[in-house]
Amino acid sequence: MPAVPRIFSHERRVLRTRRAEHRSGQDGSASWLLDEIEHDIIERIGFMQVEPARALIHGRGHGMLEAELERLGCQVITIHDPDEERPITGAPFDLIVSLARLDTVNDLPGALIHLRAALGQGGILLAAFVGAGSLPALRQVLLAADGERPAARLHPQIDSRAASALLQRAGFTRQVVDTLPLRLRYAQLGRLIGDLRDQGLTNVLADSPPMLRKAALARARAAFDKLRDDDGRVTETFEIVTLTAWR
Repeated sequence: MPAVPRIFSHERRVLRTRRAEHRSGQDGSASWLLDEIEHDIIERIGFMQVEPARALIHGRGHGMLEAELERLGCQVITIHDPDEERPITGAPFDLIVSLARLDTVNDLPGALIHLRAALGQGGILLAAFVGAGSLPALRQVLLAADGERPAARLHPQIDSRAASALLQRAGFTRQVVDTLPLRLRYAQLGRLIGDLRDQGLTNVLADSPPMLRKAALARARAAFDKLRDDDGRVTETFEIVTLTAWR
């Protein structure tokens, strides 16, 4: 059986999450992505009239989801830094929620198999992450910064069609995959980078790219300036992919 390619570093993922937790709550720190994901998950649970007895949450949220599940009388276990490529202990669960995690897993098919195995019969997986179509402006800016020798600075991204096929391959009986675009307006490139750092969305590739030198940063800022609209801001897009799957 061929070895799974090591695209992402689990150690860097853990450090990234801890840095984001440290920045969380500081003046001016961004939290809109996880806020949107948690609100959306809560709405889905209400719409589907899910009332789980036991739930597992993978990832760092802001506590809204835990509070809502506990209000429903659910026992909630939260793991901020799970290793999705290992079997899950404490099963079975009626509900498993993954918050902005599955886009940086080396063995995503294996991770989905572990998640399915941890669900009880009829259990539900809800997983949301930043997917294909995200960060087109930043991608363009970084390509301009690197010039003739572009480095891998952004993660490979998962689209809805691939996600649906992976869920089916993992053995889920039913699956729904949908996307939600979030569009934000930035006056400065530094603010966009800061938002990514605040929310634990920066690079965790196993092969870390070289730092951008002074000249490359100048090219990046010039490329960002070329994308400005009439009001002087740049629109950046985040495509949130949400998986809903049943065992």
